[in-house]
Amino acid sequence: MTQRKTGFLNSNSIKLIAVFAMTLDHIAWMLFPGYPTDFLPLIMHIIGRITCPIMCYCVAEGFHYTKNINKYTLRMFLFAIVSHFAYVFASGNYTDFHSFIPFYNGDILNQTSVMWSLAFGLVMLRTVYSEKIKNKTLKVLLILLICVVALPSDWSCVASLFILSFGTNRNNLKMQSVWLIIYAAVYSLVYIFAIDKVYGILQMAVALSIPIIYAYNGERGKNIKFNKFMKWFFYIYYPLHLFIIGILNQYVLK
Repeated sequence: MTQRKTGFLNSNSIKLIAVFAMTLDHIAWMLFPGYPTDFLPLIMHIIGRITCPIMCYCVAEGFHYTKNINKYTLRMFLFAIVSHFAYVFASGNYTDFHSFIPFYNGDILNQTSVMWSLAFGLVMLRTVYSEKIKNKTLKVLLILLICVVALPSDWSCVASLFILSFGTNRNNLKMQSVWLIIYAAVYSLVYIFAIDKVYGILQMAVALSIPIIYAYNGERGKNIKFNKFMKWFFYIYYPLHLFIIGILNQYVLK
């Protein structure tokens, strides 16, 4: 995916690491709802913090390598729509079909999955690198508008900004890491004051993703069939595992 060849992890490897961490994180939300400070759920959530930055990194790399940016963008938004229903169903806020309507319960944040933020992160990169939009001020205004639109999703607009920083600082690991920490710190502060202090501090564990990104060697993998499988794996796994968690929440754990 990138031109770096010094690492020992290919794109399939870092995606699988992200999937494992995400699954562990979501299991923790299912088994330990709310914001418990016991050791086990905290450790599971800390490990889970590496997922978002890695997936954002993969989206940014995909932007630079895709052969058809329009198809890539469409795929991301279709994925976000499907994932919305899975995310709401898996959440503790699901009661009936009205729960699928954003803002129906009166809340603003966490109204849909992080995939909405990832899709708009891709749009941010398209905006920055667009040759049709010449005015830099207009580009900044559009990025700010995208931040507002992505705000109600899981990880808010921070995931979109992660993608922006990864994509615009490509092959500059130092600056990618600096911006990751800056955006995570802002998100952490908002979390501390608006949601929970302990879990706000916990968000800074996204820094644990940096060594994994550093270990990336810029390759997809040697097995062509497995590469094709991995191209679609996350698109299927993400909503599927959320639907399973939703079923467990609604019919087993109640």
